[in-house]
Amino acid sequence: MKMNQEADRKLIERLLLSPRVEGDRLMLADSVLLAAIDGSGPLNSAELAALRASPLTLRRFRQLAIDRRGDARAANDDAWSGSAGMLRAASDGAGLARLLTDDGHWTLHFVAQDDDWRLILSLDAAAPFAARLLREQPMLRVVEGGGAILLQGRLDADGEVECGWHFDGAPASHFQQFGARFAVEPVPV
Repeated sequence: MKMNQEADRKLIERLLLSPRVEGDRLMLADSVLLAAIDGSGPLNSAELAALRASPLTLRRFRQLAIDRRGDARAANDDAWSGSAGMLRAASDGAGLARLLTDDGHWTLHFVAQDDDWRLILSLDAAAPFAARLLREQPMLRVVEGGGAILLQGRLDADGEVECGWHFDGAPASHFQQFGARFAVEPVPV
């Protein structure tokens, strides 16, 4: 149901804020209200009149709309299609130990090991999609700005993927060479 007119909006606000009406009851079923909210069944003139005449029905309509928005937001929170990050301009990369994605959900650690490097990708346990990724364990990869794959694998029980550094030179110089950017993404199936 779209109410684009200023008068309708003001009427609804007034009804929502108005005191309860004696003998008021729900005039429309939740299924009718939900269909109006999602656009699959617009209200006819009699239903619209019933909605306007009943503050209780209007309050129920409002609550269902809020709940539907919350459900959509929760479903979107669980969705994840990738995260990007970069070596910040303020850093010269000399002592590169870790990089964070811009959303803060992933950390890419660089660990010196003898004359070589290890990469460890860590998922923040507080990420809204963490439980789903740990449960489903999709194949993930980290790519640098030039498109080369730095790391690929599935999260372990600790929410990490680890591998060796397979490029010449230290990670800092490699990142500088390829635009100082990286991305964590699911591997397309």
